[in-house]
Amino acid sequence: MCELFVYHAVTEKPMHIGQHILFNENHYNGVWKRVNEKLDIVKDIYKNSDKYKNIVPEHHTSVALRELALEKVRADKYPNYPSRMACLYVSKTFEEAEKWFDYFVSLGRPTFQIVKLKVSGNVFYGDAEKCFDGRLTEQENLILAEKYWENKDFNDSLIMEMLVDGDIEVVEIIKEI
Repeated sequence: MCELFVYHAVTEKPMHIGQHILFNENHYNGVWKRVNEKLDIVKDIYKNSDKYKNIVPEHHTSVALRELALEKVRADKYPNYPSRMACLYVSKTFEEAEKWFDYFVSLGRPTFQIVKLKVSGNVFYGDAEKCFDGRLTEQENLILAEKYWENKDFNDSLIMEMLVDGDIEVVEIIKEI
């Protein structure tokens, strides 16, 4: 567990100075909610693979296939890393947060602020390009999830994905729309 300062492009609802956010095994994020809404279809895909062999899963189902595999590998092999379903996605620098901010705006996603946060928790630095589209076979998803968490071939040209959990406090609002 560490204490550090990071930046976050706020997209769901505005934050305020002094606000605390808690992510742990009992406090989840929006990814957890969206994944759990797709559990039945994921179970059916894995149980009845022939029924789905020529079907491309819709976006949220693909995300659920990926995130469930990522969580299984994380829990089994990398338990000290934050869960992608119980974390906040942040940036190491303000400049990185600005890139994410601009990207979210370009998608038409409601984007409100860039905030500076004080984090007391776990951290994972990863390559966002290794965040795959979920496949129809669990084994393939688990192999890709292992590649994501093992973090090999780490270099400066990657698109950084930083996950944090624990107690997160908003200490400054740097940019607002």
